[in-house]
Amino acid sequence: MPMPWTYRHASREFRAFLDDARDRMNLTSDNMAYTAVDGVFQVFRRRLTAQAGLDFASVLPSVPRAIFVAGWDVTTPPLPFADRAALTAEAKALRPHHNLTPDNAIEATAWALRRATDARELEDVLSRLPPEARAFWHVEVDDPSELAPRIV
Repeated sequence: MPMPWTYRHASREFRAFLDDARDRMNLTSDNMAYTAVDGVFQVFRRRLTAQAGLDFASVLPSVPRAIFVAGWDVTTPPLPFADRAALTAEAKALRPHHNLTPDNAIEATAWALRRATDARELEDVLSRLPPEARAFWHVEVDDPSELAPRIV
């Protein structure tokens, strides 16, 4: 079997994903974007069982997958989903002295993630999760081509 594409091109994929997230959040540095994305991923995974989280992570590009699972205590019971404002506040609470996460962090991360993943695989894994999980990653766009893969 050949090496998976996501491993061979991990740096290119991550660069594109992080650039999309950073630009969509109107942030000025990779560090700010990384903190925001990490916060969004942590907020989401706190609401999943370990198996559901691993299923979700399996469709992510390799570096976002690693960020998603890094430091995860899978023995902690999942939290219930909350409204978008509460989830955003939770993402902003990560590393509070170095966090400039904007209010659109979840939407921007979802937008960047959709451009970085295979749409069918992402929709398949989301279809097996609770409706609140699907809503978490929902993105409204006027033109669906906006969410076309950035790296092909």
